[in-house]
Amino acid sequence: MIHKFYLNGLYIVLDVNSGTVLTVDEMTYEVLDHYKKISRDQIVEKLKHKYPEEELLEVILELEMLEEQKMLFTESDYDPNVYKNHDLIKALCLHVAHDCNLKCNYCFASQGDFNGEKLLMPLEVGKKAIDFIVEQSKDRQNLEVDFFGGEPLMNFDVVKELVDYARSKEESHHKKFKFTITTNGVLLDEENMAYIDENMDNVVLSLDGRKCVNDNMRRTVNDKGSFDIIIDKIKKMAAMREGKKDYYVRGTYTKHNLDFGEDVNFLAEEGFKSISVEPVVAEEEHDYAILREDVDQILAEYDKLALDYLNRHEKGLDYNFFHFNIDLSNGPCVYKRLSGCGAGRDYVAVTPEGDIYPCHQFVGNEEFKMGTVDEGIQHPEIKDEFGKANLLQKEKCQNCWCKYFCGGGCHANAYNFNHTVMEPYDVACEIERRRVENAIMINILEGNV
Repeated sequence: MIHKFYLNGLYIVLDVNSGTVLTVDEMTYEVLDHYKKISRDQIVEKLKHKYPEEELLEVILELEMLEEQKMLFTESDYDPNVYKNHDLIKALCLHVAHDCNLKCNYCFASQGDFNGEKLLMPLEVGKKAIDFIVEQSKDRQNLEVDFFGGEPLMNFDVVKELVDYARSKEESHHKKFKFTITTNGVLLDEENMAYIDENMDNVVLSLDGRKCVNDNMRRTVNDKGSFDIIIDKIKKMAAMREGKKDYYVRGTYTKHNLDFGEDVNFLAEEGFKSISVEPVVAEEEHDYAILREDVDQILAEYDKLALDYLNRHEKGLDYNFFHFNIDLSNGPCVYKRLSGCGAGRDYVAVTPEGDIYPCHQFVGNEEFKMGTVDEGIQHPEIKDEFGKANLLQKEKCQNCWCKYFCGGGCHANAYNFNHTVMEPYDVACEIERRRVENAIMINILEGNV
């Protein structure tokens, strides 16, 4: 399978299975419309009114050579048993707080409590969660824990104690923990920023972009905008990490700011070097929900943002946009390539009560409660269901050129819109495909291909 597209003056060809990326001329681009469908002579006959016959034959021979070299039209040879040695859990999303000091309009967590009680995770539950991943990770050494909420800084003493507890397990169990914390920034101060900088391998800082955009959706409990409260704190946290450790300023765009490229540019101008902006996921009745009618505008905005991104150095800006960062040389391992995020398979979320769910976006849906940190996985059929939600099993993904970049998309999006984790959400698919096309184009023009 190949995918070819024209973008920003480039005729680009991607071989889906090998990952080969080629830039070609217009003639080759047109020949590929007919190559492997009709004979050499038929291709020449069809296009000789536009191109010299000798040159057409040369192009066809070059394509045949590339095919022989397994650079074009390669076949997939993935073994369906690739997952058999991956029956383990390696990552936890620890909901240390089902409470929040903001009330964002689009919050999937229902302002932090996930439609339940406002709770903080007790230390003992957190310790059991650490014990759970140590056991469930089997012989895997590298483990990941994301401190999440609600707002995890509302339970920061427990966060610190859990870091210490996990570290105490490393040597005796031959493990190495990597920690991430996701925060809205309201409670950041000198003391906890110093701790976070020292102990967290990654920090996700929530900020939607321009003040008017952020304050429209991310509001305080007394219904005021949060931008002025958090901007300086988030800037300081990011500056502490700059050039040394990972962080992302992570925003959400909605129907109200389909010009989200302006928010990316704003964040870059504010000095942030690592930026991610994601489309909101919301049911259609919400006025901020992204609908199919918005897709064309969103795709055009990614095209515009890609051009701005290419010109960022000329503007004195130097930042990375998460969705334009793809590795076209090595890429993810086969397992990751086929399974995407791993939710419900090797990644789970744990609530303050100790309940286990496939990921944070399924928390509160009892249909997807997998077990508890006390009893372990009590419903292996849920794990099996998510295990099957991979590219070798998802019918709609089979003929999609983008499948190895997205891994089949978000399971929660699939379930929320299609009531099954086996059918990806098509609007998200369209957006992802355009992001990847732009990312490939950027990599070509920046000399990374």
